[in-house]
Amino acid sequence: MHTTEHDWITTPITADILRGALDLEHTAHGVLPHRLPAWARAQNTDGQLAMAEAQPSGVRLVFRTRATAVELDTLPTKRVYAGAPPRPDGVYDLLVDGRLAEQSAVTGGNTLAIDLATGSAESHPGPAGTLRFTDLPDGVKTVEIWLPHNETTELVTLRTDAPIEPVPDQGRKVWLHHGSSISHGSDAASPTAIWPALAASLGGVELINLGLGGSALLDPFTARAMRDTPADLISIKIGINVVNADLMRLRAFTPAVHGFLDTIREGHPTTPLLVVSPILCPIHEDTPGPAAFDVSALSAGKLRFQATGDPAERAAGKLTLRVIREELSRIVKQRAADDPHLHYLDGLDLYGEADAEELPLPDELHPDAATHRRIGERFGALAFAADGPFADHSA
Repeated sequence: MHTTEHDWITTPITADILRGALDLEHTAHGVLPHRLPAWARAQNTDGQLAMAEAQPSGVRLVFRTRATAVELDTLPTKRVYAGAPPRPDGVYDLLVDGRLAEQSAVTGGNTLAIDLATGSAESHPGPAGTLRFTDLPDGVKTVEIWLPHNETTELVTLRTDAPIEPVPDQGRKVWLHHGSSISHGSDAASPTAIWPALAASLGGVELINLGLGGSALLDPFTARAMRDTPADLISIKIGINVVNADLMRLRAFTPAVHGFLDTIREGHPTTPLLVVSPILCPIHEDTPGPAAFDVSALSAGKLRFQATGDPAERAAGKLTLRVIREELSRIVKQRAADDPHLHYLDGLDLYGEADAEELPLPDELHPDAATHRRIGERFGALAFAADGPFADHSA
């Protein structure tokens, strides 16, 4: 499976060289990073969340070494959607001393065949593959391998041609973020190009990304996981999944938000906590969920979403993005009277009407690579500004 021109050193993949994961599951092949702890996963019955939290968005191997060659055997799980165009292989980003040096992918792996029309999924086993980076610069350096943000990745074996060691704590602040598929990185170009990774780089902070595709649903176990995770800065981006899942009405939403914030505050009573409302999504601004796949687009080989709710149902408490922005703003203003470290950021300041005209959402729901960059830069500029909610808390 690997080349022979190097004298390889195999290093166990353990938590001290892995960042961004809350748990490491030992499997028959190696280790599987998880972004929710085992006890939280045990309380979940939703297949979408189970898939999302096992996709290693923001998870990276980090170590110091003189090695000029690195190999990583992984067992990815590729998703194949019936009737939709093939998905590209997940991208691995190699950073050397904080700079992107190379990108690669791993072929093979397991396959998860998903039928969007019926919601059924079928797993097919496949072989592990090898990621290979050579000709790294001489000398001691920090190497980071960011795992594909949208592809479940079991880590099998790490080989280098020189010893490695964990990177000592450099005093950088830890930013813990929770959000939807947009925070997860859906349709971003690579794992370091998802908007939270871009913003973390601009802010000089270490990212723990709990962006969970389709699953930012105010789940109490997610709040407890955040409560129990050490962090210097915290943000939650809430709204789009609650609408497009048609999960709850306003009567349930308001106390659920309060409960989520209360739980986080149990473990982080004075940590800067930023509540971010949804970015613009025209199909759901005034039309409730549920969201559904556009069958006519799917038959033409395109993935597109549509809102299927009735705008008239807003009067009965059905949620839209406009309703959620107003309510989140009201909740934060109310709570901030007793919580000076609680802040609100309007998602329209990250991506609004003018942005949608210039950079429309290709599938009506998810931003493309250019839009991820814009959102990341905007968040970085707003959150880490001298008068921003995360001011004086970055390294």
